[in-house]
Amino acid sequence: MSVPRRFFRRLFAAALVALFAVSTRPSTAQGLASVAKKATEPAPSASAQGEEEPIAPDSPRASMTRFLELVRSRHFKEASQYLDVPKDREADGPALARRLIEVLDRDSWLDPDTLSPKPSGDLEDGLPSNYEKIGGIPEGVGPRDPVLLVRQTGKSDRWVFSLATVGKIDGWYDELEDKWFLEHLPPFLLRLGPRNLLLWQWIALPILLILSGIAGGLVNWAARRVLLPLVKRTKTPWDDAIVERLRSQATLAWALVIAYFAIPYLSLYQPAEEFVHQLLRGLVLFDFFWAASRLIDVVGEMVLGSSWGMRRLSSRGLISLGVQVTKLVVVAFAVVASLSSLGYPVTSIIAGLGIGGLAVALAAQKTVENLFGAFSISADEPFREGDFIKVDGITGNVLRIGLRSTRIRTPDRTVITLPNGKLADMRVESYAPRDQVFFSTTLRLAEDTSSSAMREILSGLEALLAKQPKVAKESVVARFSQIGQASLDIDVSCLFETRDFGEFQLLRQNLLLEIMELVEKAHTSFARPTSILHLADGTALATPETTAPSNRNAAPMNVPPPQNDGEGVKS
Repeated sequence: MSVPRRFFRRLFAAALVALFAVSTRPSTAQGLASVAKKATEPAPSASAQGEEEPIAPDSPRASMTRFLELVRSRHFKEASQYLDVPKDREADGPALARRLIEVLDRDSWLDPDTLSPKPSGDLEDGLPSNYEKIGGIPEGVGPRDPVLLVRQTGKSDRWVFSLATVGKIDGWYDELEDKWFLEHLPPFLLRLGPRNLLLWQWIALPILLILSGIAGGLVNWAARRVLLPLVKRTKTPWDDAIVERLRSQATLAWALVIAYFAIPYLSLYQPAEEFVHQLLRGLVLFDFFWAASRLIDVVGEMVLGSSWGMRRLSSRGLISLGVQVTKLVVVAFAVVASLSSLGYPVTSIIAGLGIGGLAVALAAQKTVENLFGAFSISADEPFREGDFIKVDGITGNVLRIGLRSTRIRTPDRTVITLPNGKLADMRVESYAPRDQVFFSTTLRLAEDTSSSAMREILSGLEALLAKQPKVAKESVVARFSQIGQASLDIDVSCLFETRDFGEFQLLRQNLLLEIMELVEKAHTSFARPTSILHLADGTALATPETTAPSNRNAAPMNVPPPQNDGEGVKS
């Protein structure tokens, strides 16, 4: 099975980021170099340092700092001066110094800052005044074998490793797990590199990570062969999507587990091991938040593909925006968690982000208000794109529901833009959801219409409305309403069971024509309202009124023919 190149590119990029972040912290080797510099300089006065105690040149701290400086630069002959070597093994002094530092680096990392800066050493450690304990070497399951310093006087006063400690160096060295590498690798590969890793360890570490990635891919492949048949048996599609989309993240997780158990085979020094574990923790955080980002994508796709998402077409853009915003929040948490795991103070960063977020919120208050208004319109869905609505005295078709505003095309073909924040608080009347269209008109018959003709027209209207197609029978109303000054009024109303405004207009036209025929058959006519004009000579002149008969209808008369989408009236 071949591991995808994209996975290794992302793994390499994440490792570089974590390595750079960790490397910016001061290393132990840098700390030792600064201590060595202080030890070789004249001791400042106590008043100059305040509470800090000066380091004496013949103190345990100064002696061990100088010893570490020599062995780190591989000057083992000079470093052997800090070992109490028996006279019969003086020629083995450099080898003993090299072996001793290898033992100390593996089992008891020597930190000079923990030693006494006084020439007399620590007098409260329970040891004789001329002895100092700096650590211990484990021997099996028993207690740790102590590593002791002894004060040496003569030509130069210094603290050296005791004769008993020097006598155990060979035994300790033979127990090292990486003895073969120390004996057979070229000397330049055994030099201490950055972050207290030997050069051969710097070479072996990337190889180990690559092999761990390959092994993780194989393990993940086997795990998928087991999981895929199981998730396909379930009815829900989200588990299939998770197994499919988290392939790279699962491979990285398996690779990190394998790398964690393989790291001890590199025989790292204590600070180097802490550095590598810190690097692995950074990769674990990267993998976790990477997986969280993919899960957000899966959730977004499931919502878009659900019946709810398919019904709310205008919400699809907002769902995509919500996915991106959530992923941005996850990235912010990932950065803060990574900095915290690397030891950086995140309190000040969070405080700065809070102040910056407040400033942005104040500056973008209207934008945020409109954005939340868009989410509110998408969730409540009082109207959709394409619906004919009436809001704040404005009627028209909804062209687009954006993140900041909603655009409405009026019957005059102009476009009006309303901010979503205000639109969410307005009273919106939508014509799209109506399933019936109300028809209402007033028939004004001539005042000379007889009562028998009126009865004939009323019964004929009820029968005419009842036989009309798509008329709700229980909604039919035909009533003689009033005797006017120049007409006899009949109120006619009904509900047409249609959602298509174009179809309603055709049905209304046919109904009005049949009403005219009914009035003509009753040998009467519609009233022609007149007004009496009195002239100066006393005569009266009847003139027709210019106002047309009333013909009310619930639907707006100036609305252009709507478009029918199969679900509602679209005007």
